[in-house]
Amino acid sequence: MTTSALRSPDNRPIRRVLGIETSCDDTAASVVDDGVTIVSSVVSSQIDLHATYGGVVPELAGRAHLELLTPVIADALARAGSDETGRGIDAICVTHGPGLVGSLLVGVSEAKALAMAWGVPFVGVNHLEAHLFASMLEQPDLGWPLVVLLVSGGHSMVVEVTEPGRYRVLGGTIDDAAGEAFDKVARYLGLGYPGGPVIDRLAREGDPKAFNFPRSLPGDGYDFSFSGLKTSVINTVRKNPEAATADVAASFQQAVVDVLVTRATAAAEEVGARAICLAGGVAANSQLREAVAEVAAGLGIGAFLPSRSLCTDNAAMVAAAGYWRLHHGDTSGLDLGVDPNLRLVPLA
Repeated sequence: MTTSALRSPDNRPIRRVLGIETSCDDTAASVVDDGVTIVSSVVSSQIDLHATYGGVVPELAGRAHLELLTPVIADALARAGSDETGRGIDAICVTHGPGLVGSLLVGVSEAKALAMAWGVPFVGVNHLEAHLFASMLEQPDLGWPLVVLLVSGGHSMVVEVTEPGRYRVLGGTIDDAAGEAFDKVARYLGLGYPGGPVIDRLAREGDPKAFNFPRSLPGDGYDFSFSGLKTSVINTVRKNPEAATADVAASFQQAVVDVLVTRATAAAEEVGARAICLAGGVAANSQLREAVAEVAAGLGIGAFLPSRSLCTDNAAMVAAAGYWRLHHGDTSGLDLGVDPNLRLVPLA
């Protein structure tokens, strides 16, 4: 990555940054060097808190962040050889959207307070952009252009990335995101929350051809639609109450993977991608990872499958994205607000 002359107030180059992530139900902090080296990464999950309700309860998530964020940051700093004075930290990067407004406010408020106390710059980071930078934490030289399939509980997107910070959204979800569909189907089947991991495990015991669920590919572009698939699963189970849950799970997962891979493959061919990258929580799905690797091999291009710790929400990717923006002249003022509907816009 090229860097500018941006320096900390004591005239040190911006090198070591603290990342903070509180966009949904994971409280995370990470210290990253030079935008690519993870020095420490701490994530506190709220899964047990929300499991009773079958999904994330925004007010509970915000309250949990209030209790967890300070100790999570302290832990990340200690693991990086720093302390509450911010010793060695040159800047702070924080997610300011999209996400749950209450959760975002907790992270941004803490980042502002620390930036003032430590006398360091800070920058607001788009959560979606952070996912795009996750790949570079494990494989900095991926080659360009890339097609990134970003799939999570709230987003399903196909993004062309021509270089760090330069990208074009090719398509997105028009209703339910892939991860949302996993959660809703799992809840209907009585499998608990979160739905993705449990369906992934159960699908290994089932027949993916037991039910021919629809593969919706709306329009001529790269948009996704999973709402109809979810409804089809519910109607099928109602009509076939004796159906094996494992078969339903396997057939549903196969349909989701088919749609995601079809879109990513077409996009990679159109833009001449050097590789297909996965990002987001659903990128941890074993069948999706296998399918992307197989398709990429058939196209003669690379496939980047991030470690599962970098698929889910984490602060290391926020630090990486923020580091890049800081070194390209993008800093935030203390008047920075949160935007729960923040769109993915490349740096001008």
